[in-house]
Amino acid sequence: MRTRSPTIPAVPSLASRFRGFLPVVVDVETGGFDWNRHALLEIAAVPLDLDEHGRLVPGPTASSHVVPAPGMEIDPKSLEVTGIIIDHPFRDAKNERQALDVVFAPVRTALKKHGCQRAILVGHNAHFDLNFLNAAVARSKHPRNPFHPFSVFDTVTLGGVAYGQTVLARALQAAGIEWRADEAHSAVYDAERTAELFCRIVNSWPMLGGPGAAPADDATA
Repeated sequence: MRTRSPTIPAVPSLASRFRGFLPVVVDVETGGFDWNRHALLEIAAVPLDLDEHGRLVPGPTASSHVVPAPGMEIDPKSLEVTGIIIDHPFRDAKNERQALDVVFAPVRTALKKHGCQRAILVGHNAHFDLNFLNAAVARSKHPRNPFHPFSVFDTVTLGGVAYGQTVLARALQAAGIEWRADEAHSAVYDAERTAELFCRIVNSWPMLGGPGAAPADDATA
């Protein structure tokens, strides 16, 4: 009697999971809270990927320190929080256009890999990061911004829904993810922890209704 080999369910594509969008976790460190007035000082991006089981996982991190753009201000109180030393000899900062190239290149590579149409920014207080990103793109006249101009996934909201916590450190602790206060306020550290949190929440949440029918477009999310 011939036996049938068990059917292995197909792993869903990343493009089908988020309506054609690629989630990319972004964190910025800045010279203040006003993206039109204060300088961008550091940026990190973590494109997300899928493992062999179809679970969301963080990909490699891309990051750059940034030379303050001409005319932008830096509040000394912000430097006290971030610990950034603007003129440190090992800071290896790049101008805004070059720094954006560093983080955009792997995002575009991930878009091609997964057949996604556009990246969507994931962040903790995500519109803060997106506003600084968009302002740097406008100042540097960067022609190839892969991110959706206004839509985001915000882990403040997701952390509140999943764990009842909106502060990043507390949401991470509730999720069982290590948080080190002495490493905080580094764009790389915060982006990588936020990526872990987002993946933990998405992987534990059932996808109701299955992959969406309508493809993404540039106008709406």
